[in-house]
Amino acid sequence: MKVLKFGGTSVANAGNILLAENIIKKESLQSRVIVVVSALHSVTDTLIKAAEYASLKNEKYIPIIKNLEERHLELVKELVPVLSQSSWLSFVKKHFNDMEDIYSGIFVLGEFTDKIRDRITSYGEFLSSNLIAARLQYEGLDCIWMNSADQIRTDGSFTNAKVDFEITEENVKNFAAEHKNQIIVAPGFIARDQSGNATTLGRGGSDYTAAIIAAAVSAEELQIWSDVNGMMTADPRLASNAKPIPEISYHEAMELSHFGAKVLYPPSIQPVMAKNIDLKIKNTFDPEARGTLVSHKLSKPAVEKQQIAAGVSNMSHIALLTLEGSGMVGIPGTSAKLFQCLSLEKINVILITQGSSEHSITIAVNEKDVFHAENVVNSSFEDDIKLQRVTPVKIETGLSIVALVGENMKNRSGISAKMFGCLGNNGINIRAIAQGSSERNISIVISEKDIKKAVNVLHEEFFESEIKQVHLYLCGVGNVGSKLVEQIFEQNEYLRENNLINLRIAGISNSRKMFFSDQGISESEYNNWSEKGAEASIHGFAEEIISRNLRNSVFVDVTASSSVPEIYDNLLKRSINIVACNKIAASSDFEVYKNLKSTARNHNCKFYFETNVGAGLPVIGTINDLMKSGDKITSIQAVLSGTLNFVFNNYDGSRTFSEVVAQAQKEGFTEPDPRLDLTGTDVARKILILAREAGYPLQFEDIENENFLPEECLHGSVENFYEKLTEYESHFKNLVNEAQKNGKILKYTAEFKDGKAKVGLQHVAPDSDLYHLYGKDNIVIFKTLRYSEQPLVVKGAGAGAEVTASGVFADIIRSV
Repeated sequence: MKVLKFGGTSVANAGNILLAENIIKKESLQSRVIVVVSALHSVTDTLIKAAEYASLKNEKYIPIIKNLEERHLELVKELVPVLSQSSWLSFVKKHFNDMEDIYSGIFVLGEFTDKIRDRITSYGEFLSSNLIAARLQYEGLDCIWMNSADQIRTDGSFTNAKVDFEITEENVKNFAAEHKNQIIVAPGFIARDQSGNATTLGRGGSDYTAAIIAAAVSAEELQIWSDVNGMMTADPRLASNAKPIPEISYHEAMELSHFGAKVLYPPSIQPVMAKNIDLKIKNTFDPEARGTLVSHKLSKPAVEKQQIAAGVSNMSHIALLTLEGSGMVGIPGTSAKLFQCLSLEKINVILITQGSSEHSITIAVNEKDVFHAENVVNSSFEDDIKLQRVTPVKIETGLSIVALVGENMKNRSGISAKMFGCLGNNGINIRAIAQGSSERNISIVISEKDIKKAVNVLHEEFFESEIKQVHLYLCGVGNVGSKLVEQIFEQNEYLRENNLINLRIAGISNSRKMFFSDQGISESEYNNWSEKGAEASIHGFAEEIISRNLRNSVFVDVTASSSVPEIYDNLLKRSINIVACNKIAASSDFEVYKNLKSTARNHNCKFYFETNVGAGLPVIGTINDLMKSGDKITSIQAVLSGTLNFVFNNYDGSRTFSEVVAQAQKEGFTEPDPRLDLTGTDVARKILILAREAGYPLQFEDIENENFLPEECLHGSVENFYEKLTEYESHFKNLVNEAQKNGKILKYTAEFKDGKAKVGLQHVAPDSDLYHLYGKDNIVIFKTLRYSEQPLVVKGAGAGAEVTASGVFADIIRSV
């Protein structure tokens, strides 16, 4: 014999009931079946809502009940043949008349007791099971209806009654033996106490009913039919990549269902687990799907293929209560007193944690119980509080529990480290931790706002090791930014296949508009994103990134704006990695630079700015590697401006200096205002950043800058600047001629030595390493304690949107 249970969505309407009917027909061909059904979807909640209105003397309950009646009458018309509908329509009307009498009593008395709650909620399953049994009978199936309330005996604990298994098992066995029908249909959830009063088995109790019946008849199998393809590795509403679990042990299923896996009602597993009855969880709307098998005897291939963890589960609306004080240390009975006072008030303790110091004990309870629990504990420990042995209980609300569950976690080292490490890397703070000696469950308490992020991070770490989702927030879509986006779209497939990384542009902004998409902005969306975007503000952009709270987030600054770095600190404190092409932050006041680096370290995230110097060249990375290995940089000589190198490589007097600068700007080698390059400000920032990375606390004002531009060129608009360059053409020719006269060329160089730095034009002889530098190339020559005689040289293209974008891209990959 098999027991089949259909949940509320499986019997929500006539169409769904017909799907369930096909499943019942198929299973009944192989063996006798007992079918347990829930109320029609949402009926139980609606019955309670109506009663609450009635208890407040609000007549809104009347149309609610009327709508429910119409829904059931319509179901009769869809399921029962026309000639037989009359008796069933009368059946439904009679019971709704009975309900109306009860609701009228609630309205008059203004009371809605647990006893009355059980009586009215029992109608949902009673009606649905009768109508489904009638449908099967009219289809010619050998079917009989069994009233679970007559078979399942409980105590008088209304709304969550305790089952008398001995009497119940005998009743169910006798009914099944006396009625040889191939199909028995029974309502879930409902029962009776010894006095004949209606009781219920708690919310989700239809699963429990099915398990009780399956255990009573020693069923071959219990099947739970719902609207999902079995138990999932995580809540699919939170983790879009959650997948069905093919096979799972009873212990794992119990742990997952306790912490919020909604497919199973936790107590429902116990009766079948005790009798080693296999449990299958299947999808009414996809009956051919494999579903999940819950069993003591998993198949050998399933055991071999089992992952370390079986699933990630979560429970929301949690609060923590902490009792602490020196009077607790070494005093027996403190914990017993705490749990006893809560037990007497029927307050369920969900999680317990206590340090070996015994100075405090923390428990988690449902948030709705927390203030009652606070009063109960403070009252119970009133004398101890007065004597200052303990302090009044502290409460924290707005929390959730996340549990990592798996039979294979036992005796495996590194599971906790892996779990806490990936959460820490994503800025998720853990408030409390609990793990039993069974090692099959590690539970943590975190902020409610971090729940989606935490579930996704853990799911990715333990179940999606093949692909890591990275969420990019791109600020700036000019020359470099647009090239970066092109490279991301071109390279993403390669990264997925070879580096197991999937990059999603989750947000994008320019100075006017910003646009977000948690699923990633597609190439087609990118072409017109600004049309759909909201008005941009850099602080609004940061707030949106933080509020979305997505895992593996990277903020990418591809601007030259001085306002964008203002948000760095806040983002780093939320463990959001930063990749900056923008030099402002790293070249600002030394304390700001130092604090950003420190914040990144303290919050376990990355702050990379390799492209601040040398575009895509590995300049800063080389310094970092030298420093980490214990070397010390003694001097740096460099050509750090691809722009200035291009200009002086191409200016020989045959064209005006103004024309050469204009060409450089046209080819994307300069800032929007070329004066930032030509005044040496940009080069000064770069040598400052290199000196700082080499361990020297320099300020921008410490950089000696020998400016070659006439003073008049520094003022006015960019157009005025070009006009002034033309006026001073003779000045620029003289600079070149003077160098050529001595057989040398002009290079704009940066130098750092003996703790001092300077930038400016220099006459370079043919035997210098700086002489043979062409186009937009940069060169950086390091002398260190180890590279004292033969310097370490980094050389290559140091300007251009393409190479700069590739450098930013490389930083992004390094950051994750």
